[in-house]
Amino acid sequence: MTYIALFRGINVGGRNTLPMEDLVALLESLGCDDVSTYIQSGNAVFRHGEKQAPRLAAKISSAIRDSYRFRPDVLLLTPELLEQAVASNPFPEAESEPSKLHLFFLAAAAASPDTDSIERLRAENERIVVNPSLAYLHAPDGIGRSRLAAGLEKALGVTATGRNWRTVNKILEMARQRGEALDGPANRGRF
Repeated sequence: MTYIALFRGINVGGRNTLPMEDLVALLESLGCDDVSTYIQSGNAVFRHGEKQAPRLAAKISSAIRDSYRFRPDVLLLTPELLEQAVASNPFPEAESEPSKLHLFFLAAAAASPDTDSIERLRAENERIVVNPSLAYLHAPDGIGRSRLAAGLEKALGVTATGRNWRTVNKILEMARQRGEALDGPANRGRF
């Protein structure tokens, strides 16, 4: 199976440092094949025989803890799920400014998001759509200035990791290069 790994909180602000070359070696030591990474914030695409994504994610996270003394959250997606997330973008007009459109992938369904907090944090020109396992945020003034982006995970009540539109599409392109069909049944309907 082809997997897309999104690592939360590595190589951010000089903390939880994990060079991508080391990440590739670590993933290969766990039986991952055809590993490639994209930028330093923790994005990898690889093949692995494990069919249970949560089991593999836990194994990867534990291996990083054992080697680097921090344990990142690891979200594993299939190419089908990422394709569906891209196709479901509720803000297609924002795609022309890919650094201002973000997708937040959730580790679990946001069963009871704090919508009052989300509205309080949201700038007047920001738009957000929250699905059970994914949130889309268009922040025209930039993600670094967005109070909503900074407080979204807490307001949703679940672990999340965000990627901008450019990164999401680059990772999807990498997954497509693995040659795996993107119309398979795995996890269909999550987003």
